Amino acid sequence: MAFSTDGYVVQPLEFPGGDIGSLAVTGTANDLAMVGARPHHLSVGLILEEGLELALLRRVVASMAAAAQQCGLTIVTGDTKVVERGKADGVFITTSGIGVVEAPLPIDPTAIRPGDQLLVSGDLGRHGVAILAARHGLALVPPVLSDCAPLWPQVQELLAAGVWIHCLRDLTRGGLASALQELADAVGVELAIEEVRLPVAEPVARTCDLLGFEPLHLANEGCFVAVVPPQACAAARALLEPRGGAWVGSVRPAGGAGPRVLLRTALGTERLLVPLSGELLPRIC
Repeated sequence: MAFSTDGYVVQPLEFPGGDIGSLAVTGTANDLAMVGARPHHLSVGLILEEGLELALLRRVVASMAAAAQQCGLTIVTGDTKVVERGKADGVFITTSGIGVVEAPLPIDPTAIRPGDQLLVSGDLGRHGVAILAARHGLALVPPVLSDCAPLWPQVQELLAAGVWIHCLRDLTRGGLASALQELADAVGVELAIEEVRLPVAEPVARTCDLLGFEPLHLANEGCFVAVVPPQACAAARALLEPRGGAWVGSVRPAGGAGPRVLLRTALGTERLLVPLSGELLPRIC
């Protein structure tokens, strides 16, 4: 069995491509998927602010039901509390999920070895830009929709194809940069990433160029990084690349500088890829 819990405080409550309800359901389902577990059951706790519009609450609850159906899980229990006006910023949601592990071997950062290959399942930074645009009224053309979506179907495909997965990590708060640094620190290795291989949608790239953001620091809610042994890389790429995924780099032994993430630029130079020291865009999930 696998068990996960998480809280969601996103602002605005509704954004292009999703809302706090769909985010809460898929977020916890995706946490289970990252250890190779099929999501089965979910509990939901709602903290509602006095004065919340019932029409908005109905939309959020309907969105949760639709997301649960999409994720293949059942919402089995829950609770609702109301707090004074100004104490909850609309809606706070906590979800806990239970799943059954279907991966034949543990999926864990401790399985990462030098020589392993790094792949992402989709384009980067989409959720962060969608929240940014909704929060600040940016009329992006074309609009950028959040990639909020269940990840278990892709993980299941990899497992069904016999792909040996050493580690999975969903790219939520902090984006790819934070996820990779966490993995490097956990195992004591160096991760080498190829900038030209990173999939970034053109509207996301344009917005980041305009505002001075780095797509690798922006969150996704429907994308993961997979670490697989070299012999499994071709099979993993065959499944992920048709859906927008890509091979992005490899794992190397840590040198004298210790665990780190290196980004090879389009010019052939290398620079450190580090997480930001503060919140680039708080309240995104």
